[in-house]
Amino acid sequence: MLGGMRPLVVAHRGASEVLAEHTLGAYVAALDAGADGLECDVRLTADGHLVCVHDRHLRRIAQKRGLISTMELAELHQLDVASWKQPWADLDDEVPDLDEGLRGVLTLRKLMEVAADHDRRIELAIETKHPTRYGGLVEKRLVELLRDFGWDEAGAPVRVMSFSHTALQRVGRLAPQVRVVQLFEHAHYWPALRRMIGDDWVVGPGIGELTDHPGLASRLAESPHEVNVWTVNTQAQLDLCREVGVTAVVTDRPAHLRRLVDAGPAAQV
Repeated sequence: MLGGMRPLVVAHRGASEVLAEHTLGAYVAALDAGADGLECDVRLTADGHLVCVHDRHLRRIAQKRGLISTMELAELHQLDVASWKQPWADLDDEVPDLDEGLRGVLTLRKLMEVAADHDRRIELAIETKHPTRYGGLVEKRLVELLRDFGWDEAGAPVRVMSFSHTALQRVGRLAPQVRVVQLFEHAHYWPALRRMIGDDWVVGPGIGELTDHPGLASRLAESPHEVNVWTVNTQAQLDLCREVGVTAVVTDRPAHLRRLVDAGPAAQV
């Protein structure tokens, strides 16, 4: 893709630099910061609900034992998955109180409702996590949910991402008009991937690979594929993305990246 485009600012798990990732509070903050889109990871619960959680277990976000895939949604709703980000918040008078509804495990359906009800178009970038005990059922449930919103048609404000090529092929069979993003984190994968992916697939390298491998950046700039990059948090990283012609940057710092993007490529902040 040629450069010169204004990339979309997509909030990585919400405004995850300052608030606990994947919580409704983090996503509301990202929308308030002017994010063009919201990124989330999804996993399937034991009773068939898609929830926005990155890790397969609860140790990091809830300091508890247990796997997402073995728990039911009602169990997960009992957990506080926000406090780990600011463990001393109750001792700091300047930290605002968060409504309890903004602190728990978030379902994908709820996040989609928030995006759909917003007063401007909000893109959703949904990553399915693999491997998982449920295999292709994850994509099946996801496509069913997209259909509930009418978002399985061309032009819908959603794209499905995965590091799993097989998972994206499933999405292509179940919902051919939904855009898919082939994520990858090693530059040497690209020669093989470019022969495997569909002509209309988006490619999603990590910013570290673009920074460390200038040849990859050049090849992607010349590629016919749209490029989305994660996780872009600085001016230098954004400038490199502009050179490549990236159409969306996924960031932990949506307010900061929003300012940088709006200021233009020559800005020094």
